[in-house]
Amino acid sequence: YLPYRPKRRTRASIARERGLDPLAKKIFEQNGADPLKAATDFIDPTKSVETIEEALAGARDIIAEWVNEDQQARKKLRQLYFSRAIIHSRVSHGKEVDGAKYRDYFDWQEPALTAPSHRILAMRRGEKEDLLNLSIGPPEAEAIEILEELFVKTDAEDSTQVKLAIHDSYKRLLSRSMETEIRLATKERADLEAIEVFSANLRELLLAPPLGSKRVMGIDPGYRTGCKIVCLDRQGTVEHHDTIYPHTSENRRREAAQKIKNYVTRFRIEAVAVGNGTAGRETETFINNLDFDRSVDVILVDESGASIYSASETARKEFPHLDLTVRGAISIGRRLMDPLSELVKIDPKSIGVGQYQHDVDPSGLKQSLDDIVVSCVNGVGVAVNRASVELLTYVSGLGPQLANNIVAYREQNGPFTSRTQFKKVPRLGPKAFEQAAGFLRIRDGQNPLDASAVHPESYHIVSAMTDDMGCTVTELMKNAQLREKIDIARYVTDEVGIPTLKDILKELARPGRDPRQDFEHFTFAEDLEKISDLEPGMNLPGIVTNVTAFGAFVDIGVHQDGLVHISELSDKFVKNPADVVKVQQKVEVSVLSVDLERNRISLSMKKMPGKSAPKETSRPKSKNPKSRKGNTRNKTSPFNNPFVDLLESS
Repeated sequence: YLPYRPKRRTRASIARERGLDPLAKKIFEQNGADPLKAATDFIDPTKSVETIEEALAGARDIIAEWVNEDQQARKKLRQLYFSRAIIHSRVSHGKEVDGAKYRDYFDWQEPALTAPSHRILAMRRGEKEDLLNLSIGPPEAEAIEILEELFVKTDAEDSTQVKLAIHDSYKRLLSRSMETEIRLATKERADLEAIEVFSANLRELLLAPPLGSKRVMGIDPGYRTGCKIVCLDRQGTVEHHDTIYPHTSENRRREAAQKIKNYVTRFRIEAVAVGNGTAGRETETFINNLDFDRSVDVILVDESGASIYSASETARKEFPHLDLTVRGAISIGRRLMDPLSELVKIDPKSIGVGQYQHDVDPSGLKQSLDDIVVSCVNGVGVAVNRASVELLTYVSGLGPQLANNIVAYREQNGPFTSRTQFKKVPRLGPKAFEQAAGFLRIRDGQNPLDASAVHPESYHIVSAMTDDMGCTVTELMKNAQLREKIDIARYVTDEVGIPTLKDILKELARPGRDPRQDFEHFTFAEDLEKISDLEPGMNLPGIVTNVTAFGAFVDIGVHQDGLVHISELSDKFVKNPADVVKVQQKVEVSVLSVDLERNRISLSMKKMPGKSAPKETSRPKSKNPKSRKGNTRNKTSPFNNPFVDLLESS
């Protein structure tokens, strides 16, 4: 189609207007014609062709366009580009200072075929910011050689003109077209890899172990503006909120301590969730030093995206009369109770567990992340009597409208007591019921199966089993020996096969049980609150906060995540960091180096000389972490890679 596609006025079209098409054909045939003599016949001042050279130049322009539009030529060059192209990045003139974070790309080149996604996206971002100049192409001599083999037939003078046209066609037309194609291809590949990384991280974050239905105090910490605190009941309902100032003066510190102790007693608080942002570690230490009348767990919670939620339309609808700082504290507290239920209210791109998520294709990213959220929500199941509209929206078969209708029906008629009540929800028809009912759970409902993943359409199968065994559904759920006596082959029908029956028995063994792992309390090393407290050689507990293609970021409790470069993840070769670590995984790391000027921490998960290998851990560490010094490694810091700067700037 390319030769026939409408195009803007080109040098070739101008040459055709001047009547030079026959001359171009004669030269391109390469039958030994003398180009100079042939061009003489086309000199015509009325058509702006006044010299032989102007005639030949016009003919070469036409030939150059033929070469550019030749399918065979484009196919061979496309193969060359996709196998041999080199990405070359150079700093823009006079941008050395402004583009400091891209300094590793000031004169960088590597094969486009094997360039990892994060480097491709980094260089493209630098180009977009006018800090880098980026080019992609194979060795020019190889491309010219391919074209000459296709189009040059002899060594005569007319073939010399064809060679000149080929060189012009490649530099002016083909190379640009091919570069555009390979740019799109490498960008698509980089997007897919980045989206895959983001999706895997998001899944791990959404499926993080929940604390469960407990009375929680959520704290959004701060220095000058104080710490916003909220007291939540076991359903996450706000019972009280206040502001304390434990980091401003001794008097206010004592006042804050008294308030916290009173609230813990008054609202029977079982756990305190402290945001891990500004003043997070200091607030955690302050709470830990208080004496309560009960056992209270103090847990640092990742507050990424809490501020986004607090200013969102969702938060304004949910808490119209509360300040956005209070909403942030609510989000932190609820995130500890059930990460999935709270995180679905936040745009996944704001959670910060990806790489270059703002540079990839928005529609592709949104589709992938939505699929992950739907998968996680349906895999865990939804307690319909306390689920938010946002959470219900992701249940298969539902959407924003039906989710709102379910919540409205629940508010008007009280909690659901049976799955059959779903059919009374306005606009929730048979098809939506068929798709959604198995994912909506009712705790303490009329039928014990309503709390399980068994679909209402399969209740009659369970009833047949209980009739044959002479027991109730509850007895069948509690008694493993009864379940072992069931011959599932007796219940096979045209609609229900053995796999479905096995799933039903498996669900009866753990009805409504949360598939997520049990919550484990985690504590950072004590006496470490800021980056200046770190020393090379320390072995510290940490939590993986982000996994990228070039390594993993680990929170060790100093307000700045450290980077475990891919080369430091294991003593063995690591191709994909996701094979070694996951988001929210508890690990033990050793400090390689600390860059106070750039606020960078280099970590390792390799086995240190004389030490056991760092491993996944959740146990508290020594109260004096500075005494745990190992041999300082004399290695190149991964900070020489710009990926840390670029990831954080995204």
